[in-house]
Amino acid sequence: MSQLVRVLIVDDSAYVRKVVGQMLSRSPFIDVVGIARNGAEALELVEELKPDVVTCDLNMPVLDGVGFVSAQMARRPLPIIIISIAAGAGAQVLAALDAGAIDFVQKPTALATEKLMEISDELIEKVKAAARAPMRRLPLVATVTAPPLPPARIAEKGNVDLVVMGISTGGPQGLKLLIPKFRADFPAPIAIVMHMPIGYTEMYAKALDDMSALTVVEAGETEQVSAGRVYLAPAGRHLTFRRRGESIVTHLDIRPLDAPYRPSVDVLFQSAAEVYDSRVLGVVMTGMGNDGREGAAWIKARGGSVLTESQDSCVVYGMPRSVVEAGLSDAVFPLELMAQAIMERT
Repeated sequence: MSQLVRVLIVDDSAYVRKVVGQMLSRSPFIDVVGIARNGAEALELVEELKPDVVTCDLNMPVLDGVGFVSAQMARRPLPIIIISIAAGAGAQVLAALDAGAIDFVQKPTALATEKLMEISDELIEKVKAAARAPMRRLPLVATVTAPPLPPARIAEKGNVDLVVMGISTGGPQGLKLLIPKFRADFPAPIAIVMHMPIGYTEMYAKALDDMSALTVVEAGETEQVSAGRVYLAPAGRHLTFRRRGESIVTHLDIRPLDAPYRPSVDVLFQSAAEVYDSRVLGVVMTGMGNDGREGAAWIKARGGSVLTESQDSCVVYGMPRSVVEAGLSDAVFPLELMAQAIMERT
């Protein structure tokens, strides 16, 4: 990176503030410029210190994490990363993301122990990525969901039996704008891998289901795959497919163990290509890294198609870039046009 990333740490625990500061200081590209004990202090320090990125706890006195994110986004959009434990905080994390937080990292423990250092590498990478994110592209979720799009004009009907999607940073907000655009009669099932820590995907799927005409579920074991349903891979397990007689069912597994992410976009895409052959449409959207590139190659090798989200709408243009630069993208669309592009191909 060409310059230091200036970070403000917000947490009511002195120990956590110290440990997070130590973690971030390991990187020569990060400068911790200040600390705050609650959201109210953070609002003042943001104005004074002008940080590039803020890391923020959720449960704090005076003004909590969700309140801080909402207030700061109303003043001046700024990359905010939530650091939270899963137990009992799922609804708050999702609320913070809806309010504009760019990403979140799960604490391994609620206790003041050295175990917190386990998130060091992940936090550093997410802070550096967040610093590059153009905040005008963050798709804030509207309080009123737009109605589903009208039926698409079909040029070549019936050539896709499954849509698979991979998404990461910016994903919780992006999917809440994308999935509700599909009509209830959408003719193909949709399977999604989104990089999320354990403890959030079931709650997120329910929230997405409430605002969508399609039925959105956290994928279970041996569920029959059918049109009109969206299957979100559960955090911690890969989502794949198996044939069972005339039907195709979901399968969950911790293997392969060497995948950088679990669930993995590559694993989902490869399985889809193996089971559905050429009748797969892959969609790679905003996120860090290159998860989805190898999977896109599998889809293309079997005769399927791959769409990627354009740099103009990505919060982090990492995953789509890797697919485009590998020559595996058939077409590129911004988030606001992606649903229509998918419908025209199914």
